Amino acid sequence: MATRLQFENSCEIGVFSKLTNAYCLVAIGGSENFYSTFESELADVIPVVKTSIGGTRIIGRLCIGNKNGLLLPHTTTDQELQHLRNSLPDAVVVQRIDERLSALGNCIACNDHVALTHTDLDRETEEMIADVLGVEVFRQTIAGNILVGSYCAFSNRGGMVHPHTSIEDLDELSTLLQVPLVAGTVNRGSEVIAAGLTVNDWTAFCGSDTTATELSVIESVFKLREAQPSAIVDEMRKSLIDTYMIDVLPSDTVELCNILTKDRLFDDNCTTTCIFNTCHFDEFLKFPKSRLDSCCHGGLRSTS
Repeated sequence: MATRLQFENSCEIGVFSKLTNAYCLVAIGGSENFYSTFESELADVIPVVKTSIGGTRIIGRLCIGNKNGLLLPHTTTDQELQHLRNSLPDAVVVQRIDERLSALGNCIACNDHVALTHTDLDRETEEMIADVLGVEVFRQTIAGNILVGSYCAFSNRGGMVHPHTSIEDLDELSTLLQVPLVAGTVNRGSEVIAAGLTVNDWTAFCGSDTTATELSVIESVFKLREAQPSAIVDEMRKSLIDTYMIDVLPSDTVELCNILTKDRLFDDNCTTTCIFNTCHFDEFLKFPKSRLDSCCHGGLRSTS
């Protein structure tokens, strides 16, 4: 789902935060409500870290990162660098780079696989983006704007770009990124997408001025309504496929669902497909095999 909020009196929440699939950075010194909104949505899955960069709070515009790494501008202090290295997961590479265009968040947009960059970035910076973030790098513009990090936002599931992006450019960008894209706005018509929106594979945060229509588009293109934290989903799905398989004939469906709903494992509208719903996978594995055998032809059997 997408959550609306603001940083103090500003709706440009993408300026004061950076969200990835492995961590979330929020600016220090903001209201506790701003921080707690991120924490309530994310704290059970990824760390939410308060920080500054170069002594400023505009962290979303100064850094760029994904699940593999985090790149910081040369203005980052040693103390800030050490704080981030200590706070983020060990698998995340935190690197400070010497780049003339120091507002990295304005000049670079990326997900876990591809990065779009400002056309004038140094070649050394481009190589470091590829190495630290583990992505393919493409020099691009968005609707004629060289600040690609400001005018688009995308995850591994979808993306939103400047509303004046042509159909041809949309197709080209979608091919590069390998995700569906839509041209849209945030914060009641703002074209600066990344300033008003921060998103990962299962949730998004946008400015409080974002309209219901804009919010609906965001949830649709980023596929947030059906999303779960990707690492959890992948792990559960792999475990399910590798370990168990259930054979249920149509005549057994009602009886099986009655047992599951009676034990409050599933909702009343449960069907056999609920068994494969990763949201309930832990509960399913705890379900007594004998109970399943009593209502399933073939019951629960190992595929290994």
